Amino acid sequence: MDIKQRIKDQVTGSPVVLYMKGTPQMPQCGFSALAVQVLNACGVHEFASVNVLADAEVRQGIKEYANWPTIPQLYVNQSGELQKLLEHARQKA
Repeated sequence: MDIKQRIKDQVTGSPVVLYMKGTPQMPQCGFSALAVQVLNACGVHEFASVNVLADAEVRQGIKEYANWPTIPQLYVNQSGELQKLLEHARQKA
């Protein structure tokens, strides 16, 4: 499977996916730590995360997938306002 398909499957396979440096338990950069804190503050404690430091192919692939050069990147697989979506994702977790 190519990297774009792998990322698409990850993004569409979970209600909330965070591509980050490190893990939610041990973020490896301040921005990734802040993204986890924001999700937790919104009541979302269970979400899929992908440590881009563990896979160079994903690290570059996610930048190309989104046409966005920086990490973290948050994907919410729903439509509507973010707070409503996060509440919905939390209920599914």
